[in-house]
Amino acid sequence: MKVYGDKKVWFVTGSQHLYGPAMLKEVADNSAKIAEGLTASDALSAEIVSKGVVTTPEEILDVCQAANSDKNCVGLILWMHTFSPAKMWIAGLSALSKPYMHLHTQFGAELPWADINMHYMNLNQSAHGDREFGYIGTRLRQERKVVVGHWQRESVQQQVDNWVRAAMGWHESHTLKVARFGDNMRQVAVTEGDKVSAQIQFGYEVHAFGLGDLSAACDKITDSEIASQLELYKQEYTIDAAVFDDAHQLEMLQNEARLELGMERFMEAGNFKAFTNCFENLTGLSGLPGLATQRLMSKGYGYGGEGDWKTAAMNRIVKVMSKGRTGGTSFMEDYTYHFGATDQVLGAHMLEICPSITDAKPEVVVAPHTIGIKKDIARLLFTGASGPALNISTIDMGTRFRIIVNEVETVAPPADLPNLPVAKALWEPKPSLEVAGAAWIHAGGAHHSVYTQGITTEQVIDFAEMAGVELVVIDENTNIREFKQELRHNAVFYHLSQGI
Repeated sequence: MKVYGDKKVWFVTGSQHLYGPAMLKEVADNSAKIAEGLTASDALSAEIVSKGVVTTPEEILDVCQAANSDKNCVGLILWMHTFSPAKMWIAGLSALSKPYMHLHTQFGAELPWADINMHYMNLNQSAHGDREFGYIGTRLRQERKVVVGHWQRESVQQQVDNWVRAAMGWHESHTLKVARFGDNMRQVAVTEGDKVSAQIQFGYEVHAFGLGDLSAACDKITDSEIASQLELYKQEYTIDAAVFDDAHQLEMLQNEARLELGMERFMEAGNFKAFTNCFENLTGLSGLPGLATQRLMSKGYGYGGEGDWKTAAMNRIVKVMSKGRTGGTSFMEDYTYHFGATDQVLGAHMLEICPSITDAKPEVVVAPHTIGIKKDIARLLFTGASGPALNISTIDMGTRFRIIVNEVETVAPPADLPNLPVAKALWEPKPSLEVAGAAWIHAGGAHHSVYTQGITTEQVIDFAEMAGVELVVIDENTNIREFKQELRHNAVFYHLSQGI
């Protein structure tokens, strides 16, 4: 079973009747073998299903409309084994609402030099047929992924899987519901936004709930359920015996169990896969959820602090895109800087960092929360694993959305932080904090982000192209003058592309 279960990608091959039934049978057989070979590859995270050969405008339209209505089809891989006149594809591609990849490959890798004849040439015309097909995608001004190379090559299969994972994220975006418990942090700009525009652009829904709705769900959690949850905490985390011996600390831990179970039950009932809350808006709750939020994120829920629903949605989408891969994904905030021989960022939040980003066993501690409701709250302590990572921010520009990506290198802190009672990660932005910080600010990036070691920049680019939104990347090649010029050019492009 592939990691995405019933979700599939359709493999559709183009040809035409010019070549006769015998050759079309070869085309169909070869197409099925490619789909089977891709599915069998460990590099692919989802099943690739052959949908046969299409040879007429009617067949092409039928398969595109069938893909649109199939809930388990997240996208299509299109390939021209022979020449397939591209005017046949206009109606189908115009109707297609699922993302598609153009795989520019051919069935055999090496040419059989001594045996090549015109039958071989007519059958293996991808070098020629895919160019005709590529033209119509460009003429229709469609965003699509183009992958070039032999389908059995590891690098090609990796590119295909990157796109498959982005398509899974896009599918999730169109079925995602975000629960907002309370409102945004007061007077904060970047966490606000147009939820109607977001639903039009990305597909996800954002629903607001009063704290009374959530507290009612939490109040229904029984003492026996809480006791069972505490046993799970003992198994999964390091917890000092003093926490259980001290009545106050035990009560704070029990409180987190109640909040976790109550929030999860509420979201399961409403089919929500992401949520927000705000430390300024907690009436009816016993405190800001700490351990509870961390555990829900580790189960796959997206989260955004202080009502940040855009980050909550993107958090969930990235978790889906990274399913089955090493490397976690968390809500994050650039909290404070270390200006030294190499400038660094210490990322953290008040409580809510996902333990999926660490490679060590987290510790449960009860410590004071000093913003909003000031009280002791149980939380997980750990440090993010070293290695490459991304910070991703989705912002509302008013007339469009922009996704910002900064590539970073996470490192181990040079010393212990014994007095910092929150989870954290230390990273070095590319190309440097000086350039990355300026570029992030010029782009309008939020102080909240989705921090991940589970996906690549290429996958975020693929997702942004599926969504039709602007994306800018801050990496080792970024310089401010060119970056500002890119932002200016993007502003013109996206303004004109929306029409009058």
